[in-house]
Amino acid sequence: MALRSLMLLPFLLTTVSGNTAPFFNMTIVHVPEDLELGHQAFQLTAIDLDGDPLTYGIDGAESFYFSVDAQTGNVTLKNSLDREAQAKLTVTVTVSDGKNEAVSRKLTVIVDDRNDNAPVFQHLPYEAIIPEDTQPNSIIYTVFANDSDTGNASKVSYSIEEVIPDNAKNHWLFYILPNGSVVLNGSLDYASNTFYQLKIIAKDGGGLLHNVLTFQQSSTYLSLTIRDLPNLDPRFLNEPYSGSVPENCALGTTVLTVTAMDRDTGVNDEISYSITNASVTFTINTTTGTITVSGPLDREELPSEEVLLEVTAREKHLDIHGRVAQASTLVTVVVTDVNDNKPEFYHCSLPDCDFSTDAQNSFRGSIIEHSSSRLPVSDLNIVTHDPDKGTNSNYELYLQGPNASAFTVSPTKITGTGEVQILVQDPSAVDYEISHFMVVQIVANDTGNPADCCSTATVTIDLIDSNDHTPEFPQSTYSLSVKENSPDGTVIAPNITAYDPDSGVLGQITYQLLPESICEIFMVNATTGAVLVRNGSLLDRETRSIYYANLRAKDGGNLVGTTVLEITVLDENDMTPIVIGSYFISVEEGQNVSTQIQAIDNDEPDNPNSELGYRILPGPFSNNFTINANTGEMHSKEPLDREAVEDEWGQMVVTVEVYDHGVPQLSTLVNVTITVGDVNDNAPVFLNQSYEFSVLEDSPGTFVGYYSGQLSVDPDVSLDYDTLQPKFFSLVVLAENTAANNDVHVSENGTQQGLIRTLVASDPDTNHSVVFEELAVACFKGASSAGDVCWDWFVLTPNGSVLVNSSNIDYELCDEVVLTLRAEDLYTEKDNRYSQNETLRILITDVNDNTPVFEPISETFVVVPEISPVDLQVATVTATDADSGPRGAITFSIASVVLVQDNGVSQPFENLFKVVTTTKDNSYIGSIQVASNLDGSLKGQYHVTVEARDGEEPVHVAQTVLTIFTVDQSYRVRLQFVTTVDEVQSNLNDIKVALTSATKAGVYVVTIQSLENTRASQVEAKSVMEAYFVYSNGTALEVNQLTVLIQSDPLVLAELVKLGLAVIGPGEVVKPTRETELIAIIGGLAAFLLIFILIMTLVLVLTTRSYKRKLSAMKALKVATTLSPVTAQQGAGIPGTNQYNAEGANPMLNLSLDPSHDLGFHEDSLSMASVNSLDENTVNAADDENLKAKQGNVQMTGPSDEEALVATLNLKEPTKTAYINTTFTTTDL
Repeated sequence: MALRSLMLLPFLLTTVSGNTAPFFNMTIVHVPEDLELGHQAFQLTAIDLDGDPLTYGIDGAESFYFSVDAQTGNVTLKNSLDREAQAKLTVTVTVSDGKNEAVSRKLTVIVDDRNDNAPVFQHLPYEAIIPEDTQPNSIIYTVFANDSDTGNASKVSYSIEEVIPDNAKNHWLFYILPNGSVVLNGSLDYASNTFYQLKIIAKDGGGLLHNVLTFQQSSTYLSLTIRDLPNLDPRFLNEPYSGSVPENCALGTTVLTVTAMDRDTGVNDEISYSITNASVTFTINTTTGTITVSGPLDREELPSEEVLLEVTAREKHLDIHGRVAQASTLVTVVVTDVNDNKPEFYHCSLPDCDFSTDAQNSFRGSIIEHSSSRLPVSDLNIVTHDPDKGTNSNYELYLQGPNASAFTVSPTKITGTGEVQILVQDPSAVDYEISHFMVVQIVANDTGNPADCCSTATVTIDLIDSNDHTPEFPQSTYSLSVKENSPDGTVIAPNITAYDPDSGVLGQITYQLLPESICEIFMVNATTGAVLVRNGSLLDRETRSIYYANLRAKDGGNLVGTTVLEITVLDENDMTPIVIGSYFISVEEGQNVSTQIQAIDNDEPDNPNSELGYRILPGPFSNNFTINANTGEMHSKEPLDREAVEDEWGQMVVTVEVYDHGVPQLSTLVNVTITVGDVNDNAPVFLNQSYEFSVLEDSPGTFVGYYSGQLSVDPDVSLDYDTLQPKFFSLVVLAENTAANNDVHVSENGTQQGLIRTLVASDPDTNHSVVFEELAVACFKGASSAGDVCWDWFVLTPNGSVLVNSSNIDYELCDEVVLTLRAEDLYTEKDNRYSQNETLRILITDVNDNTPVFEPISETFVVVPEISPVDLQVATVTATDADSGPRGAITFSIASVVLVQDNGVSQPFENLFKVVTTTKDNSYIGSIQVASNLDGSLKGQYHVTVEARDGEEPVHVAQTVLTIFTVDQSYRVRLQFVTTVDEVQSNLNDIKVALTSATKAGVYVVTIQSLENTRASQVEAKSVMEAYFVYSNGTALEVNQLTVLIQSDPLVLAELVKLGLAVIGPGEVVKPTRETELIAIIGGLAAFLLIFILIMTLVLVLTTRSYKRKLSAMKALKVATTLSPVTAQQGAGIPGTNQYNAEGANPMLNLSLDPSHDLGFHEDSLSMASVNSLDENTVNAADDENLKAKQGNVQMTGPSDEEALVATLNLKEPTKTAYINTTFTTTDL
């Protein structure tokens, strides 16, 4: 009711006055503090009951924030608001209708908060100093940030964003609590870091700003300074320390300064120094660390020139643990040398000298008179020593005194320590007859120490009378012999004496055998020189057949002469023959036996003592065999019969004696055991034609009788005499050899599979169950065991079936398999349920499954076509085939022949070679033979392809290629003899032996004929032999090579001359045909005409050149006579000429020649040659550079034109030449 009255009041007033004033119906407005300028802050709304247009206004002290549109009343923001500065504004708003008084009213403007303020850290800056031993989880500082916003925007949280330095490493070291407390999360170390700076973030809880949820944050840094504590030992700087100081320096001399620092740099405690070594001549300043000399220094008295000082640095205060903080270091002080000692003499030998003893100045030695120059005086043992070091220990040595000229000292300069020798300088002055001793003084002079430089030692040298004759033997070598096993003391040589002309003791000779090892076997009489056997048991020719010893003759002066003893041990028959191997032979009866007894004798070869014979000793079977007394081949006289051998195993033992032919005769016995295998060659034979037995009735199973077999009544049959008709039975018993068909044949390589034999066994019981089992498997190859190679080839099933179990059956590994079998009755309740053991022999049948194999060829084949007739064997091949019988029979053939010539061209041939097949010891040998005449003019190698083919389908073929070197006719050599053809033929063997000895080549003689049938020769020869000289590697000698080899062996050359050899030349190659002769004559005439024209032209040219050359040579000779050899120049030769780089340097011009020889020519003024040259290879004279050197070869026009050059060269001895045989190598030897 009251409210309604108020609303009616203006209406009533208006009604009364006629027009009412407007009025505001608003007292408070809200404006956000983030309102942007020019935007609407709020709307002024007034009510005018009259509906008059209104005009708005705003006024007051705080109205400057706003502006109002007078017509609309829209208030916009003119100045920015800040709630935190002023949260509430009061303005006066006015409204006027233009008719009444303007109405005004107070309006409260509330400024709404927005998140426009970030947290602000208080009490900056944040800094703290914390000790390095602060415990983890301690609060080290608290920060605080204030946010003037309200609500969540004023709630502040803290975080650590970064830790400086090394944020990645140190970020974990601190964390901050929600209340701003910073906590230490680990241990601090001042040595690692002395300062940390933490970047701390303060972030509010977020609020609206410009209508967007906004979070404000701010950051600041917390600076933490780590306070150092004394927890580390000090440390020396600039280690290691080393210094030097000269010996004898003044006390207080500074050596060096050591420096240590407190590693607790923040504490930097005071440090003191000390030397902990005892008994050192150095001291250290406790404050500065300077080391100085505190006592006298003598380098030579110190144990070492390097002195090690242990220096300790100690901090003044204890560390945080209550301990002394200290550190130590080693200081090396080198005491350098000063030249303060002179050299001294000592009587000792290095390195066993003790220089701490007193020096000596007197020595005594000896030497034999007239000793060679530079020979040292013996027994001196002088050592000089200067204890200084380096150059300070350098000193010189020299001799003085009356006999100093006869000797010299060595060495003349020494550094430090050295052995000193007195050497003979003038052997003629060292004469025992003049003086029995000599005296010299050695002076050691230290030139670097003039004040105290020298030491002197007197040396007395005793001279020894010399023994100047050496014992001599008449012969340089003595060839002696002695039989092996000779008794001790056997005289080998009664006296081998040497001659020594010296007299007295010096001429007395004693003999000695060398080396000492020879004295175990031989000995020598020291006085007479007789050589004897010391230990005859060591003389064994089979161990060693020849000994070499030196027989030494020594006189009283110890001069020695030697000769060589060559002692040959002669053979005695002391070695018993040795039989190689054992002889156990297995053979089936009905075959012959053949074997060879192999034995050796180690006595001397080619001697009756080692020549062996064979004989069979009497015995049970000695008449069944025969043996070759020379070869040891033993054969049976007739086929063997197993039934004739009483031994149950069928073995026949024959004793063979192997004996030598020496005296006394020695022999060895060997047993040959022949096991004769049984063959089923005899039918069973009953002992009686008929047998009669009786049996009681009603006796089933009763034994009836024995006839080498058992006859019994069937246990299932009962005989009744009364009812049985007839009362007598006539039985026919058949005796059958069950072994006759027991063998089974199986082919190898799996060609036969499945069942190969079914075994049958009988059991007299009506109720039986028989099964078969395999007990053993034996494998044989021939008569020898093949191991277990066949154990799984066959399998026996319980029903008696023998089956092939493998496809790897191989005849070459095993040709016979023996199975040991037995049958078992499974129903047998008593007695033995097993049958006796039986064997089944399975014979493996060979098939052609192997290819022939060629054996490696190691020899070289050579053919000389000219002396290779048809059917001549030039090469061999050997092949084997593992198959047996005709399957392994090999036939050789030539597949192809290709000649590879020296120029690389290949040429095929047919029917040039053939091959003949033979057999030997299970191998097949192919003899490659010449099938047609070979062409001797062809050079190269024959590549012969040989084919080996076996003898049964499927045929297997193998090939190999042989290389046969051919020696062509260019290697044929012609040897002329002064003896007749008959004499040459009779001496042919000696001639070939001599030629082979010189050349080490095979000699192949082509022909020997009289000289009338050959070409003319200047030697008065009567016959000629043409031959080839071929090495095993296919190379051959040419005539020049043969000549050099024969001339290089004087003994062979003398032997060949003795046999009539006169001339060696190239051989006749081919006899030309008449057409060839005619063509050769025409060609020869044309060539002769051309050569004649060339010769005439050449003579004309050479005559002119020779004239000028003679003038040049004469001039050179005249100049040379003016040069003295003393003033001859030295200079290098110009390569490719006989010129020299310096005038007068040619050695030929320095010889003594007679220049009076006038050649009848005068000097040509236009020809000027250097005195360095004797031909036209001239060098420009020094005063005429326009002259050019002419180059050409010297040509002699005839023997009458002897000139100065020829005369000069004739003064030299002829040069010896040697020819190197490029085809002859050590391989050919």
